[in-house]
Amino acid sequence: MRKPSVKCALLAAMVAEHRWGSPIVEENLLSIAAIETSDYPTASDSFDDLRSESYITNRGNRGIELNNSAFGTLADVLYHECQWEPFQIKSRLKHYEGWDTHDWV
Repeated sequence: MRKPSVKCALLAAMVAEHRWGSPIVEENLLSIAAIETSDYPTASDSFDDLRSESYITNRGNRGIELNNSAFGTLADVLYHECQWEPFQIKSRLKHYEGWDTHDWV
């Protein structure tokens, strides 16, 4: 089994912990993500990079959270970059209402 990228590990933790209106700060996300402590500098950079992604809502010093209105884009990232299977994504992004028209291309 291949080790996920740091970005994908952070996203997996965010999906698992997602609660609308509850941003997560960097320290907490890094502590729950499946990453080695030696990867923390890279994870910190990835956290900063995620702040500007369309599927993330940046709450400033309160942290970041998943953007519910961009679950389609997040699904594509999880599929293409993180190599999640569609059934995994569907089972974890339950509130995405675009499954009927989602194109995995």
